[in-house]
Amino acid sequence: MNALPPVTLMLGGARSGKSRHAEALVEGQPGACVYIATAEAGDHEMAERIRRHQARRGARWQTLEEPLDLVGALRGAARSDGAVLVDCLTLWLSNLLGADRDVETETQSLVAALPGLAGPVVFVSNEVGLGIVPEGALTRAFVDHAGRLHQAIATAAQSVLFMTAGLPLALKTPA
Repeated sequence: MNALPPVTLMLGGARSGKSRHAEALVEGQPGACVYIATAEAGDHEMAERIRRHQARRGARWQTLEEPLDLVGALRGAARSDGAVLVDCLTLWLSNLLGADRDVETETQSLVAALPGLAGPVVFVSNEVGLGIVPEGALTRAFVDHAGRLHQAIATAAQSVLFMTAGLPLALKTPA
């Protein structure tokens, strides 16, 4: 068992295997496994995705649903005798934009909170900036915000992984 660094960022595309890999990292730690879910079941398809994710995790996992106050949820959930998984940052970003929250302020608050957390956290997020520049101002703003959010978390993280085809690629490893 390898001890998780304080902050790990797991990036990848849809269905790349990032959530499963992040879950395995957290399950490899002793103690509690806390899953902070940022998704909201806005329709039947999303409700089914959430159900499948929950069914995949065992009884060792405690799930907290928090679409907006990620900093508060992390402060309450992080502890020295376990690890926290946040899935996912891009859904959190969507929630912030939908609630008309200031994304830059929320990002700064999240990054500022990371050094004070009592235990390790693994963030999962969708890498959305690998394609063409999207049409539409809102979509472009989302991609821009996601890129800046990822850069900020990656700078603060000790470990950054990129998943593709179920294979992790280490972009940043603990010193």
